Amino acid sequence: MSDIIRRDPHAEWIARNRLHPLHAALQPAQHSWMGPNGVLRKNPHGIGFIGPNGVKRIDRSGAQQGGTAKRTAAVQVQLPLHRVVQPAFYIAVVPDMVGGRLSSHDRDLLGLARQLAGTDGAVLALVFGEHKENTFATAGVDRLLQLDGEQFSGYAPEQRVQGLRAVDNQFAPRHWLLPDSRSGGGELGRRFAAALGERPATRVWQVKDEACIGRAGAGLQDLARPLARVILAGAECAEPVSESRHEALPVELSTAVARSLSRIEDLGAVAVDPAAIPMAEAEFIFSGGNGVKDWALFHQAAAALGATEGASRVAVDDGFMARDRQVGASGTWVTARVYVAVGISGAIQHLQGIAACDKVVAINLDPGCDMIKRADLSVIGESAALLTALIEAVAAYHNETRRDAA
Repeated sequence: MSDIIRRDPHAEWIARNRLHPLHAALQPAQHSWMGPNGVLRKNPHGIGFIGPNGVKRIDRSGAQQGGTAKRTAAVQVQLPLHRVVQPAFYIAVVPDMVGGRLSSHDRDLLGLARQLAGTDGAVLALVFGEHKENTFATAGVDRLLQLDGEQFSGYAPEQRVQGLRAVDNQFAPRHWLLPDSRSGGGELGRRFAAALGERPATRVWQVKDEACIGRAGAGLQDLARPLARVILAGAECAEPVSESRHEALPVELSTAVARSLSRIEDLGAVAVDPAAIPMAEAEFIFSGGNGVKDWALFHQAAAALGATEGASRVAVDDGFMARDRQVGASGTWVTARVYVAVGISGAIQHLQGIAACDKVVAINLDPGCDMIKRADLSVIGESAALLTALIEAVAAYHNETRRDAA
């Protein structure tokens, strides 16, 4: 059994949101409170559990008052199932799926599609190639269409447009939603709109009263236009789906996708020095703080992972990292997909700087620090031992990969 403490950020968000229908189910029972005269009162019926013979047992180990009980309650929560047996229409969504998973931008886009679908329509998600995502149901997807094949792999926008046109011919979606991002959605959406002869609504951040509101004038003005068929939406265009789960039924195309004579040759990815990537644009940041005692080992771990290095203000002030590596409100605001905080307690300025990060991993000795509370995955332990084990695991993975390739 692993000693790693795992958290459920979705259940914790429900526990903080008093308007959520499952809020009461995730509230811990009150076992003690301070009376009006300053005397500590205890509820003798609140602590304990029912044994296998129906006898109430008292647990004085404190385990029931820790995170175990909360995680058990989160597992038992069952979101209501939303089913669309015969969709009146479809709202098609083409997520970026960077790394094979839904990003926060993709989930916002699915939330917007859910608003446009209402109760009669179905959200159709279109995914190219293999993926690692298993939460389409809780993200608001009613139908899932996966287009496999080597012709869609790599940088193949022309072939992907052919796939989208085949989907358009079969399902005739009322609206097409793509992320207006640099990860491929912005370019693919504009190419697809040109192929359909549609004028897309770009940089959309809100859909209201049958109108699209997008950014204009270098982001300083709003431009409203009638609801378009092809919508390229920005991040935070809508709230992601969180209060229902959907079927995510797989569907297929009835005809094969025509192959296009590509005029673009994909030469593959080019290795980039992580240190040369600006902090604000880095996708994977490995950040160190006051808890790091062996900085040479920290740099070695960051190089093994291929991550861009960052640091807290304390580490920068102590001279261990350059000033341009400082993360936080007083340094650089980052939007990484993965942010690893090693030995960082989590000052309010630092937490503000990583607020837009997708996944946060914390390595710390203090299980009660603010960074542990913010993290999606927390590892409690000595940073030197954990970094050494991490370097060895990465080296073993690369050796196995080279052995399989040979």
